[in-house]
Amino acid sequence: LEILVTILNENDNPPVFPQPNLTRDVPEDTEVDTAIVAREEVSASDADLDTIYYELTTTVQNTDGYFAIRGVNNPEIYLQTPLDYDKFNSTTLLLYARDRPVTSPEPTYTSTATITIIVKQSDTRAPWFLPCTQLHNDTSVCISRPYSGRVNISEMSTDPLLLEPGPIYAVDPDYTIRDRIVYSIVGGNTDEVFSVDADTGNLTMNKIVTTPDSFLLQVMATQASNIRKYSVATVEIKVINKSNFPPYFEKSVYNGTVFVGLPQRSFVYQAGDPSTPLVITAMDQDFPDV
Repeated sequence: LEILVTILNENDNPPVFPQPNLTRDVPEDTEVDTAIVAREEVSASDADLDTIYYELTTTVQNTDGYFAIRGVNNPEIYLQTPLDYDKFNSTTLLLYARDRPVTSPEPTYTSTATITIIVKQSDTRAPWFLPCTQLHNDTSVCISRPYSGRVNISEMSTDPLLLEPGPIYAVDPDYTIRDRIVYSIVGGNTDEVFSVDADTGNLTMNKIVTTPDSFLLQVMATQASNIRKYSVATVEIKVINKSNFPPYFEKSVYNGTVFVGLPQRSFVYQAGDPSTPLVITAMDQDFPDV
C-alpha cells in the first residue's frame, strides 16, 4: 500500500529583524529622498517563507512625516521632508514587520525594530549681528538694526568707538558649531579713517577726520572656516563738533496757564499773560548762534 503524505506549511514563526535596534546620525541638510537606513539592514526574515508587510511610525510628537519607507514590501527608510535642527534634534521610529497584510483576518505574527534618529546640526546659516529680532518667531531668520556712532571733527580717539545699539558683534547661529567670526570693513571707509579688529569687532580710528561728512561703513562678519558664510552690517558714523558745554534752560522755573474745557493739543499760555504761548527754551554755549 503506497501512502502519499503532504506536509502543509503552518504560520507558526514570527518575522525576525537582523538588528532590532538601530541608531543613525542624520545631518540637518540631508537632501529629501536620501536613504537613511538601507533595505538589507531592516529586511526581516520569516522561517515560514511568508511575504513580509512593513509599516513605519514615530513615537515622538511633531516628528511624523519626516521619514518613510519605500513601500509596504520595501522597508528602506528615506527622508521625506527637509529637516530643521531647531524643530527637533532626535526622534524614534518603529518599524513593524507582519507576515500577513494589516487587513487580513488570519492570525498574524508581528515584530518590531526600533530606529533612533539623531539629527546633527549643519552649517546652514550665515552669521547674525546682535542684537537682532527673530522674524515671525522663526528661529532661522534674525534681523539686526544698523549700528551708529559719532566722532569729533579734528580729534583723534584711541579707544574703541561707542556705538548704538551696542558694539559690533556677530555670532554663528548654528550654535552647536559656533564657528569663529572674522570682521572686516568692506565699504564706505573713505581715506581708511577707521579700522575694525578682526577678532573682536572693535571699531577704532586710524586718523583724524577733517570734514563734517558722515561715514556709512559696511562691516562684514565671516565664518573663519567658510568665507562664503557671511553677513554685512551698516555702521553710520556722524562727524560732529566737539561739545565742551552741556545745554541749559534760560529759566529754572517756567509758569503757565491752561483753561478748563480746551481740546487736546491746545496751547499752554504764560502765567499772567494769557495771550502769549508758553515757550521753553534751552541754550548751548557750544552753539551760541543757534
